[in-house]
Amino acid sequence: MNNNLKILTNGIIKENPIFVLLLGMCPTLGTTSSALNGMAMGLATTFVLVCSNMTVSSVKNLIPDQVRIPAYIVLIATFVTVVQLLMEAFIPALYSSLGLFIPLIVVNCIVLGRAEAFAAKNKVFPSMFDGIGIGLGFTFALTLLGTCREFLGTGKMFSQTIYPENFGSLIFVLAPGAFIVLGFLIAIINKIRSYK
Repeated sequence: MNNNLKILTNGIIKENPIFVLLLGMCPTLGTTSSALNGMAMGLATTFVLVCSNMTVSSVKNLIPDQVRIPAYIVLIATFVTVVQLLMEAFIPALYSSLGLFIPLIVVNCIVLGRAEAFAAKNKVFPSMFDGIGIGLGFTFALTLLGTCREFLGTGKMFSQTIYPENFGSLIFVLAPGAFIVLGFLIAIINKIRSYK
């Protein structure tokens, strides 16, 4: 169990996909205009990561090496379709807000990378913990980035007004603000990590 806990925390801290590995920048910069969008995208990706890691780990011996990557993509696409249909049915406003980025989870290098690097070489249970850890790290990063951008740009956090919107700076809601905030967050996290 101790090894599974290490695998779980590894994705959140040491191998955080956004702040350490710098993977998945497209959804990171595109969906984090608000904290809710960032959190929803992170949770959707976490679901796909956990399900695809467990499935890849359980069928890894049945898939020939020549079609390994296409088979993984088909498995990932299946779970992305499930997420897409569930979001469209139960939370259509959030689904329309995230738009094109939900189907793009299929080609997110984090998901395929974990399937190839971890799930294909490990058993189902550790693969599940790896998916949860990486997914929670991704969700944490997107939520933090979305919270900072929403707060600086509109004066809100999770749509709750903290200060009047006219004091916010529009650049943080736009694409350049995503790069600026992400750069500062990476610098802060690298500084914190250097103390250990």
